[in-house]
Amino acid sequence: MDENQWLADRFEAHRTHLQAVAYRMLGSRAEADDAVQESWLRLSRSDTSGVDNLAGWLTTVVGRVCLDMLRSRKSRREEPLDDHVPDSIASIDPETEALQADSVGLALLVVLDTLTPAERLAFVLHDMFAVPFDEIATVAGRSPAAAKQLASRARRRVQGAKTEPDADLARQREVVAAFLAASRNGEFDALVAMLDPDVELRADGAAVAMGAAEAQGALAVAGTFSGRARAAQLALVDGAAGLVWASGGQPRVAFAFTITDGTIVGIEMLADHERLGELDLVIVDE
Repeated sequence: MDENQWLADRFEAHRTHLQAVAYRMLGSRAEADDAVQESWLRLSRSDTSGVDNLAGWLTTVVGRVCLDMLRSRKSRREEPLDDHVPDSIASIDPETEALQADSVGLALLVVLDTLTPAERLAFVLHDMFAVPFDEIATVAGRSPAAAKQLASRARRRVQGAKTEPDADLARQREVVAAFLAASRNGEFDALVAMLDPDVELRADGAAVAMGAAEAQGALAVAGTFSGRARAAQLALVDGAAGLVWASGGQPRVAFAFTITDGTIVGIEMLADHERLGELDLVIVDE
């Protein structure tokens, strides 16, 4: 076996782990695959003869790649939405389903998206993969003490966020159905009553390009939805109650709800075609 094949085999042995790291960092299967591929390219160009822990070395490399990708997202959010949409509302493939089941739920991904790239790097690598702070510091370009502070700050934000959804799917569906009815009927006060005072409406770059606006606070979010959502349908979004707006049988926007104690604390509008393709979307009867 030549050296290149030997190196490729060692990389393949760590691919699932690297995909898990990248997915937690980026929240996107396509971007995670790109990050893992870039990690392979960097490995193939590097002298690893002095590397004792290849798994650890690769973890920091994929972390650095993901950090660069997170930092570039702001400019990419301003790009216009292209005309491509998924062919159908389809389940994610088995490999991704297993990866997501082993990683994080949509609610936590929403919270992770609110962290700065450096905070997300420190939190994911340390709290989820036990990477030492001195190694994280090298990736982030900070001191170990600063990396520890980043992880601590991110941890407080994650723990303080209202990310634990109600486990009862029937209760979730009841809340979302009531929200949809109030939205369609323009019942502003009813909408406000269902929303947490600090509720946050977030939209991905594709949704923003379609004209969606983010909002925070019950009054602002209720105003955004009042009299609207007429074409939306009740759906399961990654197994939780949500909404989908579809046109011609093709999903255009998914609405993921975070519900705690019967109150809506967060709504995520997802319109990016790659992200929609990664979600398990099932339309349910009203």
